Amino acid sequence: MSQFNWNDTRNLISKLTFRRIGNALKVLASYYLSRWTKSPIQWGYPISVSFEPTTSCNLRCPECPSGLRAFTRPTGMLQNNFFKETIDQLHRELFYLVFYFQGEPYLNPDFLEMATYASQKKIYTATSTNAHYLTDENARKTIESGLDRLIISIDGTTQSVYEKYRVGGNLNKVIEGAKNMVAWKKKLKSKTPFIVFQFLVVKHNEHQIEEVKNLAKEIGVDDVWFKTAQVYDFENDPNQLIPTIDKYSRYKKTNNARPDDTVGRGYEFKGKLTNHCWRLWHDPVITWDGLVAPCCFDKDAQHQLGSLSQKSFKEIWNNGSYTKFRKTILQGRKNIDICSNCSEGTKVWN
Repeated sequence: MSQFNWNDTRNLISKLTFRRIGNALKVLASYYLSRWTKSPIQWGYPISVSFEPTTSCNLRCPECPSGLRAFTRPTGMLQNNFFKETIDQLHRELFYLVFYFQGEPYLNPDFLEMATYASQKKIYTATSTNAHYLTDENARKTIESGLDRLIISIDGTTQSVYEKYRVGGNLNKVIEGAKNMVAWKKKLKSKTPFIVFQFLVVKHNEHQIEEVKNLAKEIGVDDVWFKTAQVYDFENDPNQLIPTIDKYSRYKKTNNARPDDTVGRGYEFKGKLTNHCWRLWHDPVITWDGLVAPCCFDKDAQHQLGSLSQKSFKEIWNNGSYTKFRKTILQGRKNIDICSNCSEGTKVWN
C-alpha cells in the first residue's frame, strides 16, 4: 500500500492558512540558513508538536521504555487545562499535532476532549494506539472528536506472533477495535480519521507482511505502514529482532569495529549522521508534565530545554538552552547520545 492517500492529503491541505504557511516558510528558511552558516538561527514557531497524553501503558513491549517501566522521570497524565493553555499560545502557527510520545493515549480520560479542542482550532491531529481501548463507545467518540489520523500498532496477524513483541496484548481486541472504528466512521459518514495499521517489522513477524495487508483490506483500514525496529540492547542477541529482509532493517552487519559508527555486536546503523536535524527547527516534544524535549528520540526527556510550568512555550523556543542544543547539532550529531540510533524517515512502503 502507498503512503499517499488523496482524502488524507486533501484533509491536510484544508488545515493550511496564510499564517501557517508564512510561519512554515520562516522556519524552513531559518533551518537552511543555519545549515549554511553553521550557526543556529530560528525564525517562526513550530510547524508540528508532539504532546504526550501519558507515560502509562497496558503492554510491556521489550524495546519501549513505557513497556519496560524503565523511565527515570515520573509517570502521569497530561492535564486538560495545561494542554489548552499551550494550544492557545501556538494554534495560529501550529499545523500538525501528534498526541503521542510514550504510553497509551487512551489511558488518559481527557484525551479525546483534548483532541476535540485541537480539532476546533483547525489543527491536523494524529495519534498512535495499541487499540486495546477502542471500544464501541470510544470508537464513536474518536470519530466525533475530529481526530484526523489514527495509527493502530499491529505487529502480527496471529496471537502467537503478535504477543512476542506486544507482550501482554490481545490481538482480538486490536482487530475488534479497528472494526469498531471502521464501522462508526461509516455510520457517521465521516472522512476522518485516516486509519492506519502500523506493522513493526522484526524477525519473528516478517513472514506476515502480506497477511497484514490482506487483513487491513478485509477490515477496511485505509492503509498499512511498515516500520523498521529500533534496537536499544545490543548486549543481548540482536538477531531476535533484526529482520532478515534488508529493506525492513535499519541496521546492517559489519566487520568494522569503529566506535563512531557501530551500534553494537556486529551491526551498524544504515543511515548517515549528518550534522543537522530538521526536527530541532520545527517539531518539539512536550511531556505530560510540561517538559520540552528536542525530539521523540529523547524518550526519558534527559535533554530538557525548558519547562512550561516555569515559562511559556514561546519563551522556551528561543531561549539559550534551545539555541545551544541547535548549535551542538550543527557541530556534530555523533556527540549527542539520542542521535546515535536515530533514523529520520523510518517508515518504508511498498
